[in-house]
Amino acid sequence: MVHPYFRRGQCREGANLAPVAQGLGRVLVVDDDEVIRQLIAVNLTLEGFDVATAVDGQDCLDKVTAIDPDVITLDIMMPRLDGWMTANLLRRNPQTSTIKVVLITARAQEDDKTRGRQIGVDAYLTKPFDPSEMIRVVRELAGHPPVADSA
Repeated sequence: MVHPYFRRGQCREGANLAPVAQGLGRVLVVDDDEVIRQLIAVNLTLEGFDVATAVDGQDCLDKVTAIDPDVITLDIMMPRLDGWMTANLLRRNPQTSTIKVVLITARAQEDDKTRGRQIGVDAYLTKPFDPSEMIRVVRELAGHPPVADSA
């Protein structure tokens, strides 16, 4: 069964999320939906990123300084601490204010995108999302050029 929040690609059960050799950087994936969290994590790991995960905003804030990610992918609608407040707190803390933040959310209204810009997030992707687009955005934010398509 394909999860309703992604269009292409699937998370393989039992996928290994160990760090890989390419060393594109470190990403903290924050989403309360385990399927989406693992989908994002597997795709980024296969791309060459070291990936850590958090189940909600509070878990993200508890882990962020120890993980020291280059990029955070952040859902908005989560229990305990939502993505809006999490992004706001990340931006206000001098230790985390320069970490690149990508909101990945089902909230697709223009008001939501405006709110993201006001908080200072670096990118905004709406669910359902194309995993290749998510990878492109994360690569770019981590300072890596897009991979050229083979002709």
